[in-house]
Amino acid sequence: MNPPLKLLMPLRVPELAPSLGRVIVPRRLFDPWVPLDDIREELATRVLELGGDGRATAAREAEGNQDRGRILEVTGRRAWAAAWEHAVRRAGARVADALDAEITRTARQVRLARRRLRRHLLTSAEKRAIAARLGAGGATFVAALDALEAAGGRVADASVLEKDAHVEWQEALRTVARRLEAAWLALEAEVDEERARWTPEIDALAAWRPSLWPIFVIWTPFAMLLIWLGLILGGYLPAPAWLAAQLGF
Repeated sequence: MNPPLKLLMPLRVPELAPSLGRVIVPRRLFDPWVPLDDIREELATRVLELGGDGRATAAREAEGNQDRGRILEVTGRRAWAAAWEHAVRRAGARVADALDAEITRTARQVRLARRRLRRHLLTSAEKRAIAARLGAGGATFVAALDALEAAGGRVADASVLEKDAHVEWQEALRTVARRLEAAWLALEAEVDEERARWTPEIDALAAWRPSLWPIFVIWTPFAMLLIWLGLILGGYLPAPAWLAAQLGF
């Protein structure tokens, strides 16, 4: 007797835009001190493209050749994580560049030497640390990706009788989108924290003034020597014998 034919549940990728919330339409009182809207829009576009690719692949079911593996791949953990990590790297680089620009501008205002300025610019390790802090708010997003991966494994071979697996997978996708919104808002908050974190160093640089000891140690004796020579040449003071011999007095 042949085993019963298993009819797989057709996969339907839900609309993700409503779950992305403020990743698509920001609602804030003040803009971040570093412009991030283009990065946010790129992230939102990439996520919507993931959903669109998944729906386009699912639509081929009508032609009898739905590629379930492809649907789960384009909407899966790796694709979401790549989009988020790219946004974090771009935001981290932009914050680092903005801090370097502010440090350079402040150094020029106080006429700091270039060789000393290089000591104040961000190192590669500090730039990596900034990116790590910006991405730290994505912990719940990563947890949602874990749940999505598990749900994807269950729905991969779910039959038409296993509707719960399909519903769970769809809800996992929406949850990932909501957690991505939360991660992005945490990133924006951390961008403001980065400015506060570096403000004391920039303020200290702005308060820097050149040291006065070269004036007292070098230029003051030199000025006194010039005055003394001027008085001698003007006839106000007698010249020492060795100087008179040199000058032909």
